[in-house]
Amino acid sequence: MKMNDDDSAFLRKLGTKATRKLKAQRQGKPRVLSGLGLLGIVGWSIAVPVLLGLVLGWWLDQCCPGRFVWTLNLLMVGLLLGCINVVFWVRKEYQAMHDEQDDKEQPHD
Repeated sequence: MKMNDDDSAFLRKLGTKATRKLKAQRQGKPRVLSGLGLLGIVGWSIAVPVLLGLVLGWWLDQCCPGRFVWTLNLLMVGLLLGCINVVFWVRKEYQAMHDEQDDKEQPHD
């Protein structure tokens, strides 16, 4: 029985996933400290823009009082920017991790 290109591509993908799973089992569970480090990075990625928005808003409220509450508005803008920052960072890291694994596991001709 002759295999077509779709079958061989499927088998390669299946082999890659199986190899990745076996490698993860051999390495064991991730360490607690690395998880805490990741949480710290995510937390600071949100906290810094929020604090900057808060300080800038407070300064604008003191400097230019008006009908807008700059502190609250810029705090929300900082939160939004921090969340967007985290989403982009996590996507980039996730993609880099999978690209690195795929590069290591593919046979070189």
